Amino acid sequence: MKIVLPSFAERIKPLRKSKQVTQRQMAELLDCTEQHYQKIEYGKVNVPATTVIFLADYFGVSADYLLGRTDGEN
Repeated sequence: MKIVLPSFAERIKPLRKSKQVTQRQMAELLDCTEQHYQKIEYGKVNVPATTVIFLADYFGVSADYLLGRTDGEN
């Protein structure tokens, strides 16, 4: 089953930019290649639940917000 979450991809980029972090820095933070991180931002790949939780904590938003299940960041 291949389900890609477009809301996640749409929300992660503005959050990254608001912290003034580059894609390369995010890749290092997530221990992946820059190309893989770009695929995450472009909605080309899914991420594990642990990564969603990590990013929600990192950006100070809820996992539900990242997943597009709510419009409120918290």
